[in-house]
Amino acid sequence: MITIDNFKIGSGKTFLVAELSANHNQDFQLAVDTIKAIKKSGADAVKLQTFTADSLTINCNKKHFQIGGGTLWDGKTLYDLYKEAQMPLEWNQKLFNVAKEEGLICFSSPLDFETVDLLESINTPAYKIPSFEITDLELIKHAASKQKPIILSTGIAEKDDIHLAIDACRKVGNNQIVLLKCTSSYPAPLEIANLKTISDYKNEFGVEVGFSDHTKGIVAPIVATTFGATMIEKHFILDKKNGGLDADFSLEPHEFLEMSKAVRDAEKLIGTINYNLPEKVKQNKVFARSIFVTNDIKSGETFSNKNIRVIRPGYGMHPKYLNAILGKKAKFDIERGTPLSNEMIEE
Repeated sequence: MITIDNFKIGSGKTFLVAELSANHNQDFQLAVDTIKAIKKSGADAVKLQTFTADSLTINCNKKHFQIGGGTLWDGKTLYDLYKEAQMPLEWNQKLFNVAKEEGLICFSSPLDFETVDLLESINTPAYKIPSFEITDLELIKHAASKQKPIILSTGIAEKDDIHLAIDACRKVGNNQIVLLKCTSSYPAPLEIANLKTISDYKNEFGVEVGFSDHTKGIVAPIVATTFGATMIEKHFILDKKNGGLDADFSLEPHEFLEMSKAVRDAEKLIGTINYNLPEKVKQNKVFARSIFVTNDIKSGETFSNKNIRVIRPGYGMHPKYLNAILGKKAKFDIERGTPLSNEMIEE
């Protein structure tokens, strides 16, 4: 079983992770207030993103670096987007401390070797590799070499990419792997989420499986839980009125709390494979059908469809005996409304 800090992944309780992402708006107090709100919203952990724009791309206005295609960020260059989204590296230790004070687990997504090492220096309990880095096998190996749980988001990955990423972890002796089913579209339409893939991931790759959600609302995380997701990651924002690069597909505190409660209810509903009736249900078997005397019967009278029937409640003989009883005779007088039992029947 994989343990992130004190949380056991796959223990039956879904690991609920609130993604701060760029919703700090480069305001430290906003980031702190958001983490405090995350704690009150039912999350188990907060996830940061640890990077600089220069570690991700170059400052270039050529067409290859310009965002288009109907995204939320059309018209920006990659560098400008990442510059706006990054948080100062010195915040990492401070925000880890805030999270710890709030009783939250805190980890992050490092996007280069240096930020892996930075997070290692502040004792991160896990590393999250984002979707767009899943093909960077050297980065994955460097993070996995720290021998802490590796969370791989699969948003833009094809099956071969996933195998390569998992193999990269295992090559450095790290089998603590969680795959997150993800759709790298912002926001992601429900019809392309394909959450059935979650249960297939477990069989195909033999690792723990969760869900990184970019859809609007809370339906997808609940459904993902029922398909076996042991971790849910969802973007969190203190107030959408504040704006933010990821505001459109983030949940405000009351929405995240609603999702948390719904996921916990879904866990109860899933339960275990069990054909034994719970005691509470057994008690209600009295409302099931059984064989009753429905007209007064004299001693020696033949049991027929006119004087016995299968009806509610369940105090009489099991309905499976009806055909065997029909044609037999009563040992003594029996009043209408009496549950039929063996001692009333002549052998």
